[in-house]
Amino acid sequence: MTELSLNWQHQYLCVNHVRLHYVTQGTGDLVILLHGFPEFWYSWRFQIPVLARHFKVVVPDLRGYNDSEKPAHGYDLETLSQDVVGLIQELGYERAHLVGHDCGGLIAWHVAARFPHLVQHLAVLNTPHPYRAGQELWQQLEQFWRNWPLLVCHIPGLAEYWLGQNLQGFLQDLFQRYSIRKAAFSAETLQLYQAALEKAGAIAAVLKSYRHLCSPQQWWQLLQQHKEAIASPTLVLWGADDPLAPPRLAEGMEQWIHAPWRLKWLPECGHWAQQEVPGLVNRELLGFLRA
Repeated sequence: MTELSLNWQHQYLCVNHVRLHYVTQGTGDLVILLHGFPEFWYSWRFQIPVLARHFKVVVPDLRGYNDSEKPAHGYDLETLSQDVVGLIQELGYERAHLVGHDCGGLIAWHVAARFPHLVQHLAVLNTPHPYRAGQELWQQLEQFWRNWPLLVCHIPGLAEYWLGQNLQGFLQDLFQRYSIRKAAFSAETLQLYQAALEKAGAIAAVLKSYRHLCSPQQWWQLLQQHKEAIASPTLVLWGADDPLAPPRLAEGMEQWIHAPWRLKWLPECGHWAQQEVPGLVNRELLGFLRA
């Protein structure tokens, strides 16, 4: 990746009253890649140079993450989605191909539902449709009890202190616990994720964002808002052995997508799809986005 990354550019834009850092490469139609929790743009490192052969690829750090601004407010799904809308507009595009994973996947679903005219293609990785996610609220809460790293993140004060004292162990456990191909997360990779979260204000902002997206109030709003069908062509990629977002969350997806769509199971893959099976993800994204 070192040679390929020489063409990456780090830039900043002020959108929706927040300063976002992003990495970009390539020219052509706009592709925006949205990362999940607790990652940053680097989670898409294997996709950027491959997609950049055909597109202008833009990979932001979500507000609160890594080198993006960390305001006190604005971590609800609507505001995060407005950040993406602002990014598309400030970059001078009328629409974009939108790709999201985990929390970034929820944002991508939401943007496609609220602003269909802005989304040319939608691709989501290991992320249920928001309405399905809202239906699963209580089952997810039960799962949090079985997955203590995520449960801790929901306790204000304690989470900030605990992560500040145990960040290395937390990240190692999180990526290993929810992956199948564990070799994807080398010591060097984990150090980069740790460094991103050690930046001033990052832990507090990232936890605030995570709590907002996983709060009962947010899920209730999703149940009220996400009754409109997705109108953009959609690709869903899902690790067949994801222990965090189990495959049953993909059931019934056809009722929320009124456009050509496809669900592709990724064999022997856990939650971190684009990092565990990057070659397969790259082929699927290229075939879909270039169609």
